[in-house]
Amino acid sequence: MQQFVVPQFIDEESHILGPIAVRQFLIMLVVGFLVFLSYRLADTSLFIILTILFVVSGIVLAFVRINGRPFHYFLLNLIQTLQRPRLRVWRKEYGKQDQMAPEIINDASVSKVTTRRPPPTISRLAELSLVVDTGGIYHGDNAEKGNS
Repeated sequence: MQQFVVPQFIDEESHILGPIAVRQFLIMLVVGFLVFLSYRLADTSLFIILTILFVVSGIVLAFVRINGRPFHYFLLNLIQTLQRPRLRVWRKEYGKQDQMAPEIINDASVSKVTTRRPPPTISRLAELSLVVDTGGIYHGDNAEKGNS
């Protein structure tokens, strides 16, 4: 039989600069580029506002983890949840005609048949628990009565 090496720590991201992972480095690189663009294209007050916005969102996306998963997974799950309908309909294939005109059934035409089984006696419960406890090896008194 062939032996294979099983990868360990598959949940861990590969680090490139100390504790900084590749994903975190790329996010901070994009944030730096956006800050540079805002410096070149905007005036001072807009530059400061955009820089604060970009840096805070970049740090949150790069370093914040929710339930042990990166923040962008949380954002994706939030967007998917908000896009789903809040009301779930079972058997959606019925048309509006079926919903608009329900059938009226007379109570006189429907016969109600109700049969109630008597609750098992204590001896029957004890016998059933013995069957369950023995894993079906003990068949109970009914099997002995059926054989005779």
